[in-house]
This record gives sequence, C-alpha cells and structure tokens, in this order.
Amino acid sequence: MDIILIIIATFIMFLGIIGSFLPVLPGPLTSWIGLLVLHFTDTIPMDKSFLIITLVIAIFIWVLDYIIPAIGTKRFGGSKYGMIGTTIGLIVGLIAPIPGGIIIGPFIGALIGELINKNDTKTATKAAFGSFIGFLTSTLIKFVVAIIYLGLFIGILWDYRGVLF
Repeated sequence: MDIILIIIATFIMFLGIIGSFLPVLPGPLTSWIGLLVLHFTDTIPMDKSFLIITLVIAIFIWVLDYIIPAIGTKRFGGSKYGMIGTTIGLIVGLIAPIPGGIIIGPFIGALIGELINKNDTKTATKAAFGSFIGFLTSTLIKFVVAIIYLGLFIGILWDYRGVLF
C-alpha cells in the first residue's frame, strides 16, 4: 500500500509543478498535498510541524499569486481600473481558446482598464507591462516553491529508501 501512496504522491508533486504555470491549479498547494499523501504511508514518519510550516508557506504563496500581478500594475503607474482589468484579463485568458491567453489576458485586461480610466496609451501600456511582469514574478515564485517541495519529497524518499525498497 505504501508504494501505491508514493506513486500517487509523486504524481501529485509533478502536478504541482505543472500547476505553477496554470492558475487553475495552485502549484505549491498541490505539491503540499503530495507531501501530505506521503505522510499517510506507514513506513515514512513525518513531523507534523514540517507539514504545518510547508502548508503555511503554500497558502502564503497562493495568496500572493492573486496579489502580485495587481501590485505590478500599480507599481508601474496603473490605477484601480488597471488592477481590476488584470484580474478580469487573467480569467478571460484562461477561458479563451487563444494560444498564450493566460499571458496575454492580464496584459490586455490592464491595458483596457487603464484606457477606460482615460489614461493615455503610453501610461496604459506601462501599467499593462507592470501587470505582465507581476504575472511572471508570481509564476516564478510558485515554480520555485513547487521545486523546493519536490526536492524535500525526494530527500524524504531517499532517507527511507532502505525501508521502502
């Protein structure tokens, strides 16, 4: 049964890495679920404080994922309309069947939001660029955390390889 749980946990860990790039799936939280599944094996004891700390980090990153693109928009001179446009653009970019919609959506959403706010094209483009930078930053942070969780997962498996195999 432990081997089946380890296979499931490994699948979830890789799903977490993929989720770092897809906003539909929260990458670090998904990776944490992989660690949790590993906790349920009989042969690998895991410290509950380790699970709690990694969960808190995953939740913090998940919350930041929604805040960072809006901060990027604001930092580059965007308004509330630009931040709202970024969020709407991200949602539309996910749903729309266009290639790269998840990247183009926040940029175009912020641009439209700023143009609605009666900003000139230069300011609107700058705010849209800030949104894009915020999105890339958020994605990079999620990816790094998911990779760290995968490293922790592999390290735990390596420590208990003699008991498992």
